[in-house]
Amino acid sequence: MRAVKSVLVMAGGLKRANPKDNEDAVLIRAMKDANEPKFLRDDLPLFNAIVQDLFPTATINDPDYTFFMKKMEIILKENGLQCHKPFMNKVI
Repeated sequence: MRAVKSVLVMAGGLKRANPKDNEDAVLIRAMKDANEPKFLRDDLPLFNAIVQDLFPTATINDPDYTFFMKKMEIILKENGLQCHKPFMNKVI
């Protein structure tokens, strides 16, 4: 039940930040943001298929993280770390 509550709290925050967004899209974004970092790469297609089955008419666009990715690269390089794309995607 904690996982469900965390998704609902996240969805509420997203909806308050973007009140004009479609509720299905907000809920899908919250489910993805809350769960995708926990999944293995092989589990992501299954999760996406389940979401598609639950919300067959909803379309969700991935947010544009270009600015964030550029800043992350700068910070990683400043700290002597490599800009490894899988790591950066996990950070997002």
